Amino acid sequence: MFIIYEVNDTVRIPPALFGGNLKKVALQQLKEKYENTFNKDMGYIIFIEKIKVDKVGKIYSKDGSSFHDVKLDIITFMPLINEIAEGEVVEITNFGVFVRLGPMDALLHISQIINDFVTVDTTKGTIIGKETNRVLRVNDKIRVRIVAFSLPKGVSAGKIGLTCRQPFLGKLEWIHNATNKPRGEKIATDQ
Repeated sequence: MFIIYEVNDTVRIPPALFGGNLKKVALQQLKEKYENTFNKDMGYIIFIEKIKVDKVGKIYSKDGSSFHDVKLDIITFMPLINEIAEGEVVEITNFGVFVRLGPMDALLHISQIINDFVTVDTTKGTIIGKETNRVLRVNDKIRVRIVAFSLPKGVSAGKIGLTCRQPFLGKLEWIHNATNKPRGEKIATDQ
């Protein structure tokens, strides 16, 4: 889930950056502090926008930098268990599919793609259902449900586990074809 947080903070402006446009300098300092990091309460911090900087700062004798109160909007991504999300298939392996969700890739295990036996061809980047003949390829758009999420630890980026084995999940084309059947024709909801 993408969330926008309004945050109050203090930004440090080092003396080497004095004289520059305060808002631009503060934005750069805040981007370096926040963007591409993970916060356990907010999630993966993607982007900083809409900052308001107090023009009057404080200077402390031991540092020499000016410290300004600032209000900013932080755009984050936090995977939630049971959340339905749409992403793009970015890699096909023998054990599953990696789906890009926001700023990170999540694993859709081979057993969770479709209720069918499948053939995996990693050289062609395809997974084919043996009975349904449904094909999943790199760059396909897919709807998934998040079933597992582990927080990042150390240099690890954390992990997201996915499933498509319930009605109205899977490759968007499969869902579209299943829901646009003529009246009276049975809709196959088992993906």
